[in-house]
Amino acid sequence: MESIYFEECNTEIAKNQDEYMPLPAHVNSDGIVTSCWKMTWTERVRVLFSGRVFLSIMTFHRPLQPQRMTVDNPTDTPTP
Repeated sequence: MESIYFEECNTEIAKNQDEYMPLPAHVNSDGIVTSCWKMTWTERVRVLFSGRVFLSIMTFHRPLQPQRMTVDNPTDTPTP
């Protein structure tokens, strides 16, 4: 799986940090960071049959912040 740019991207996290892969993302005014990921065909087939996706987060032994995975683009929802 690979992180990809999407229309609403407004930042690239870890852009100049060689030890990390850059993460294209959208950061809104509430501090919510959204990234988009694309699966290979093999990954798609594996998810189709298993229904499972794993998420690993580097916390460096700090408290875990709330996370959310979705197939919908949360930046598409209009804000009041």
